[in-house]
Amino acid sequence: MTNAVPGGGNAFHPTVKTWFPFARPRPEARLRMVCFPFAGGTASFLQRWVDLIPDVEAFAAQYPGRETRFTETPFRDVRTLAEALGPVVRSLADRPLVFFGYSLGTLVAVEVARWLIRQGGPAPLGLLVAAGTPPGRRTSRPLYALSEKDFIQALEEYGGTPPQVLAHKDLMEMLIPMLRSDFEMVDTYKLTDASPLPVPVHAFSGDRDSHALPPVMEGWKDFTSTPDFSLQVFPGEHFFINTAADSLREAMERSMLRWCPRAP
Repeated sequence: MTNAVPGGGNAFHPTVKTWFPFARPRPEARLRMVCFPFAGGTASFLQRWVDLIPDVEAFAAQYPGRETRFTETPFRDVRTLAEALGPVVRSLADRPLVFFGYSLGTLVAVEVARWLIRQGGPAPLGLLVAAGTPPGRRTSRPLYALSEKDFIQALEEYGGTPPQVLAHKDLMEMLIPMLRSDFEMVDTYKLTDASPLPVPVHAFSGDRDSHALPPVMEGWKDFTSTPDFSLQVFPGEHFFINTAADSLREAMERSMLRWCPRAP
């Protein structure tokens, strides 16, 4: 396998650190979990969250336009983002990979998996997808082009942005371009390849998530050519990653143990 990232096989090469700035080595880990955040999400939040799962070496992606990459231009297209991420993720594949995507991150996970497969692999052992409408199934109104007032109201309805941040005018002026770009990726995504992926898919939903209700999340079964599909529902709204955190992590760990059992 040829790695497009210089120093392929070195999970902490500077190129990898740009995209995964808070990843920490776990030499004893049985696999690597590459994590793709939701719209407006940051690597620092998701890294802290997944680092609590034992036996995995977690790599939470930092999209441009926030935190350590605040001065960089955000991506506005999922596939363009996936093409940039693909070679970096492939350089991590000297250990088995699992992908975890949340909301926007589910689309990124699918497109990075397709990129790897087109390039000859290796494909991830499985996809963990949460709170994200299956590709091509989104029917809600576009948000990225709303007026500033309506856009902030929509963010408030999603529930992922702290009220004190929404109320901070100067801070929101800095964050809105990045947030709009993230939602543009979701709102303008078009399904160009509906073929199922040759990897298991385990989906997770909040029972009151109006953006990706359980019957909608059931549609993820069409995106795996394997018989290994499951859907687990948790109490909560769109950001049940916060309100059902421990239960979600435990469910993800069970999936990963199924795909890559611990050594005896």
